[in-house]
Amino acid sequence: MKGNHKPYGAYERFFKRPIDIICALLALVVFCWLYIIVAILVRVKLGSPVIFKQARPGKDEKIFYLYKFRTMTDERDKNGELMPDEVRLTKFGRFLRKTSLDELPEAINILKGDMSVVGPRPLLVEYLDRYSDEQHRRHEVRPGLSGYAQVHGRNTVTWEEKFKMDVYYVDNITFLGDIKIVFDTVFKAFFKREGINSQTSATMEVFMGTQDTEKETVEV
Repeated sequence: MKGNHKPYGAYERFFKRPIDIICALLALVVFCWLYIIVAILVRVKLGSPVIFKQARPGKDEKIFYLYKFRTMTDERDKNGELMPDEVRLTKFGRFLRKTSLDELPEAINILKGDMSVVGPRPLLVEYLDRYSDEQHRRHEVRPGLSGYAQVHGRNTVTWEEKFKMDVYYVDNITFLGDIKIVFDTVFKAFFKREGINSQTSATMEVFMGTQDTEKETVEV
């Protein structure tokens, strides 16, 4: 991994991980009924497997498997290739994403230590070679179920803006800041439901890397 770790604060060093474990356990116990209902609906409406599993880079860019409820079909074209996201993303799948119910299985990732309740979202492994040195810093902490960028635009801001916000979070982790992000996440997911899609895609465009001139601006 590129770059140096920032110094850990007391909250990040001693309290953030225990709080993550408590929150994940509470979610699994209190909302077990919701997990069951969503799993059944996914099985009926989208088929198997119910859980979507994909390799993602975590803290220090260590690869782990992210768990989510499935939101897309396996619809393919005549050549056997998967159809575009906007075709495979059903109305039910959009509902799961808008309410963030598809993220519920990530509580298991939190228990395992792959993720935190709050942190930069875990992205695709293939993006690792496309980051600038500064953008790599988003992996100095555990990725999160939600994060600073998710409550400040989510998929409606550019990749560069999102990564700047991720690095800002890495350098400014506090207990009160995490609490605010959690409340903002709940509010946006269940009341405003904004930022789910980008302006040109059903999800978010693929990150192809920052242009050289933009990289110089990011790294200053």
